Amino acid sequence: MLQSKGRKPDYATFAGLALAVAGILGGLVLENGQMQDVAQATALLIVFGGTIGAVLMSTPAATLIRALRHSSAIFFEEPRNDESLVARMLHFAMLARRGGITSIEVQAQQVDHPLLRKGLLLAVDGVDTIEIRRQMELEVRVGDDRAEEDARVFEVAGGYAPTIGIIGAVLGLIQVMKHLDTVSEIGKGIAVAFVATVYGVASANLLLLPAASKLRFRSRQAMQTQELIVEGVLAIAEGLNSHLIRMRLENFLEKRALTAVKVPGAAKPVAATGRPGL
Repeated sequence: MLQSKGRKPDYATFAGLALAVAGILGGLVLENGQMQDVAQATALLIVFGGTIGAVLMSTPAATLIRALRHSSAIFFEEPRNDESLVARMLHFAMLARRGGITSIEVQAQQVDHPLLRKGLLLAVDGVDTIEIRRQMELEVRVGDDRAEEDARVFEVAGGYAPTIGIIGAVLGLIQVMKHLDTVSEIGKGIAVAFVATVYGVASANLLLLPAASKLRFRSRQAMQTQELIVEGVLAIAEGLNSHLIRMRLENFLEKRALTAVKVPGAAKPVAATGRPGL
């Protein structure tokens, strides 16, 4: 298989979120505050209800649904298998040079990765390499645009949340001003009013904006893998040998993974220079 379907938790996301919340609440406690000082259901309703409403008004429903569906990528990551992809493409290159490009058709149809499968089948059909590149890069670009739209949903929400928090604070101050006759309650009322601002600013800077950044990072990772596939398929279509293909693709791999990729038919792994290891 080219890609592992099992996902693992992104511990950096969980640790970062927990550390940020613990730091803020810990600071509150050190200042002799109490947890209930920021536990205000009304403020929560104003900020999150208002933010969600604003996002619904500014974002097409299909884009919002897709972004929510892909939001799990914030907390879970797909294991990258670029080394396996390179090894598989080297295998296809060997088969193509031995039996011709049409000899890989059956195996190409069984490839899991859709972009690799599409590229190999285009090559098998005898499509010109310029057209193969055009078709594959179009698919990569469309996928990247959609990933950017998903990230923008969370970025837009992060822009609205602090402003909605200010609205919540103003609403709270209005209620305080209506009861100026009870002087002893004014300070407490003002403190409660500003909880909405805390919710707005905290949700934007601890969750929504970081979520947008994480989705963009995931998108960049996916694009690197897709670019690797494009170059590999074009090299196979051009009839290059396994050593030249590996030299072209090794730039996409981390240095520590280079020696782990073997050229089919080689007795030893290829060194980082692209020459057979001694």
